[in-house]
Amino acid sequence: MNNILNSSKKHKMNTISNQKSIYDQLARQAILDSKPSNKEYNFINSGREPLLFITNGSRLLRLPVDVRGPLQKLQSHNEKSLIDTLLLSYQKYEHEFIDPTPVQNPKTYALSLAIAQSCNLGCSYCYAAQGGFGGASKMMDVETAKQSIDFILNDKVEGEKIQISFMGGEPLMNRKGIQSTTIYAQNQAQAKGVEVNFSITTNGTLIRTEDILFFEKHGFAVTISLDGGKEEHDLQRPMKNGKGSFNLILKNIEPMLRSQSKMQVSARITVTPQNINVSETLQNFIDLGFHSVGLSPLLNANDHHNELNGEQLEHLLSEMIACGLAFEKAVLQGKAYPFLNMMNAYKEIEKNTHKPYPCGAGAGYLGVSAEGDFAACHRFVNDDKGAMGSLSAGIDSLKQNKWLEERHVLNQKPCHQCWARFLCGGGCHHEIIDNGRTACEFIRSWLTFCLQSYDRVTKFTAVQ
Repeated sequence: MNNILNSSKKHKMNTISNQKSIYDQLARQAILDSKPSNKEYNFINSGREPLLFITNGSRLLRLPVDVRGPLQKLQSHNEKSLIDTLLLSYQKYEHEFIDPTPVQNPKTYALSLAIAQSCNLGCSYCYAAQGGFGGASKMMDVETAKQSIDFILNDKVEGEKIQISFMGGEPLMNRKGIQSTTIYAQNQAQAKGVEVNFSITTNGTLIRTEDILFFEKHGFAVTISLDGGKEEHDLQRPMKNGKGSFNLILKNIEPMLRSQSKMQVSARITVTPQNINVSETLQNFIDLGFHSVGLSPLLNANDHHNELNGEQLEHLLSEMIACGLAFEKAVLQGKAYPFLNMMNAYKEIEKNTHKPYPCGAGAGYLGVSAEGDFAACHRFVNDDKGAMGSLSAGIDSLKQNKWLEERHVLNQKPCHQCWARFLCGGGCHHEIIDNGRTACEFIRSWLTFCLQSYDRVTKFTAVQ
């Protein structure tokens, strides 16, 4: 019996090793395919039928083999005008999809309230310096929260939508503030015929039955920060006294995961060198019943400890490709596989995303500190680099418009020369301003894999 078990174990280990080798090869190929050679397009290997990604409009074309050859020869001789003419003949390159003019004086449709600038965890990488954002712990009072709601609703008309997010620190340290703000926002929005949606990001340690009932009643999108199994999670996200938090979180969220109807509960995994083998973790979290599971590489930590370097990002790319192939297999079988990174990539490719910014930070989305100061997003609370005014003084239009001009992807270097610029949008503002561009190759390579995967899935489903 022992011989049989040992043989089975050895076979399983060999299978895993072979699979990892395949994922590593795919990662290396994606890196090669993603290297920028022309800012207007990129050739992508995809089996027998080559692909051409056109930057303008983020369009993916399947090329006949007899067309790719001439295009590559022209590319090697830098004959851009001839390539443009050839693409025009295919009616694929007609006009500019991106407005090079930066957004100015935008309306705000989403607010992130730092309802509690305090936290009960001592996470090793926290950008908010364990919840206080570099200052004393504080809670947002009721009046500041109400003023935030009044601000965002002020210029809204019937039929429009707004988003209110509760962040921290740990937002559930101000439970009453969350509840009163939600009810106030719902009543005020309803009076104007405006739809309001709510979300919260929590570490999960303080969740009670009353929270689950409240979130379900008001249709919250709940994100739980959970960094892997017990060992990995407790290493990165301990309580302030050093004790692990994993078992407590799992106990708290199990009834929440069973209660999802109007409420959606997702998991966010911050990936560091300590928990970089994410493919098994992803499957385990999906099996727990999360609505979606997302991976977020650590590129900017408070003290720069445990940030992923180039070699580690290549390892993560291999792991994410393994996750992506599992997603692809499930899609082709008509099954759900809520790997958020792939879900988002497919949506962006499907709608030919051509975004001049990576997100709404500083534009349609603002953060509000506990004291009522505006920030470009929740990460810039109490940070002068993203200051945007205050509830009392209003949005500082000069700062906001300067931000939007400087952060436009066509004004970012080297983004303005990258073929993936309108799919990527230039990357997280906070990470780049604080730590520079450390993950461009990783992002391009991941997008290359996603484009290949999307092509495979759509090609197969079109035949069915």
